[in-house]
Order: sequence, then structure tokens, then C-alpha cells
Amino acid sequence: MRRLFPHPADDVTLLECYDVERPKPHGRPWIELCMVAGLDGSTVVDRNSRALSNATDQQLLITLRSLVDVVLVGAGTVRAEGYGPPKRPDLRIAVVSRTADFDFDHPLWTSGRATLILPTDAPPVPVPSIRAGHRQVDLAAAVAQLDARLVQAEGGSTLNGMLAAAGLIDELNLTMSPQLNGGNGPRLTAGAPDLVTPMRLAHVLEDDGFLFTRYVRHNDVSG
Repeated sequence: MRRLFPHPADDVTLLECYDVERPKPHGRPWIELCMVAGLDGSTVVDRNSRALSNATDQQLLITLRSLVDVVLVGAGTVRAEGYGPPKRPDLRIAVVSRTADFDFDHPLWTSGRATLILPTDAPPVPVPSIRAGHRQVDLAAAVAQLDARLVQAEGGSTLNGMLAAAGLIDELNLTMSPQLNGGNGPRLTAGAPDLVTPMRLAHVLEDDGFLFTRYVRHNDVSG
């Protein structure tokens, strides 16, 4: 792994590059978004991200998860990627859903380490839940209720769009996979209105043709 920017170096580790100070915003956790995309912007191949990734990208996900308190993820991604209980005993998973249509006998839910984020009119559920918003999740109100300093969002694109629309993305960790994928799969965000959120490039790493970029919100001081 080599660092291209800033301060080029031929041998760096993921932990030293990503274990940086992240100031907690007022009234909510710092939210970082972790995604992988192909060169044409696709974030899935055959409905999940596995074909876009490599071993270093998978290690990056593990490294970032080691630093956060909560993983925030959309219901569709939980199903498509086969989310189970987190390996780190104190890590929690918060799943954003509008309908709560899940098999609650699945290990993710029986582990006691997953919470549903739902609108107030969603049906009752047999697991811990946070409710905010009517008919649609009010994501800003929901994440403010999380007992966390640092949250990692892991998609999918609809959740990413909700975060962008609410101004909740403090950091984007985007892996660029060296492939063209075509198709009509989702891009990084879906459903967000037109917006401009300036981001500052904090670093670029390279390994086997993959680029590992880290951006922070322009007016934030992290990294």
C-alpha cells in the first residue's frame, strides 16, 4: 500500500491512514460513508458490491469498523450483502427500514446487537428500534438518538441519498475499483435532491490499481 497524497510514501498501513481525529458534531455523531465504486460509478454488480472489491478493500472495511461505534446500513443492503452479527462484540448495527420486513429469527436480529430505525407508523417489531418521521424515516432525528461518537454508513445508494439530503455526510471513504461495469445499477446516491456539498480531499492511497480516497466535509477539520 502506497500513499500518493499527501506526503507520498511507499509503505503505509490502513490503520495509520484512517485512525485520525474526527470531531463530534453538535447534537449527533460524526458520520462517515464507506463505499466502493467502479470507474463508471457503479456501486453494485449483480445486486451486491463483492465483484467490485478486493482483499485490501475488504481489510479497509474491517479497519474502519474497528474505529466506529455503530454501523448504519439500509435494509436492502442488509439483505443483498447477507449482514450477520458484527464480529467485534461491542459494535452495533443500525438498519434503516420503512416497513420492517425482516425474518427476525435471523442471527443478525437474535444477536441482540442490531437496532431498527423506522418511521413512527411502521408496525411493531420484536427488536430494539428508533422511530423518527412519519411514513418516511427522519434520518437526522434518528441518528441524533444513537448513543455513538462515530458512525459508519455502508449504503446502499438510497440511504446514501438520504444522508446527503440531510447534510449528514461528514466523511466519504470511497474505493475506486479499476473496472468498468456498465448496466443500470445504482450509483453512489439515489433520491437526493440537487445539492452542493463541498468535500476536501484528505488522502489518496493505491494498491494493485485500486484507489482508496478519503474526503471530509470542506469546513470540517478532521485529517
